[in-house]
Amino acid sequence: MELSHDELAGIVDLFGALTRAELSQACDELAFKRGTEFEPESGFDDAITAYRLVAIDPEDTGVDGAVPVATGDATLLAVGPTAFPTLPDWAEDLPHIMDVEPREVDRTVLGAVAEERFRAEAARAVANDDHARIAQLLDVSYDLEAWAPVELDGVRDRLDDAAAEMDAADECAESATPEIDERTN
Repeated sequence: MELSHDELAGIVDLFGALTRAELSQACDELAFKRGTEFEPESGFDDAITAYRLVAIDPEDTGVDGAVPVATGDATLLAVGPTAFPTLPDWAEDLPHIMDVEPREVDRTVLGAVAEERFRAEAARAVANDDHARIAQLLDVSYDLEAWAPVELDGVRDRLDDAAAEMDAADECAESATPEIDERTN
């Protein structure tokens, strides 16, 4: 069974935040109800990369709610700025099935965690001339600013400049390619 990033966010949203193990358990429960199997954590990292989920440290984020002793130091996953949380079929039963208390995550603190990660990823994308990632991060920047009280104008300007430089370099390379006169060949 595969779940979309937004379905993973929908499951997390039911609880406020979940550890990877708890999210995996929730997915296993859904797979069981559907008579199939869930590939453990198959899309979790992709959902984090896409900013559908944000990984947070419960020690640093002002997470309210019970964090089980066994997972007290585990990273929590919360709904991210690009997510449109969607409940998969039968997910509404998960709070009754799982022994997980709801958690509340302060959006300001969660935004600061996402901003820090965003700034690091933007710097890495620019340094690596990763045009595709730069374009993705430009889109994420607007979602992140609307989602949490963060200011990303400076980072967005660097991403825009890098994208423009890459576009200009691509155009220059294309125009430097000699044209072949079909009449002489």
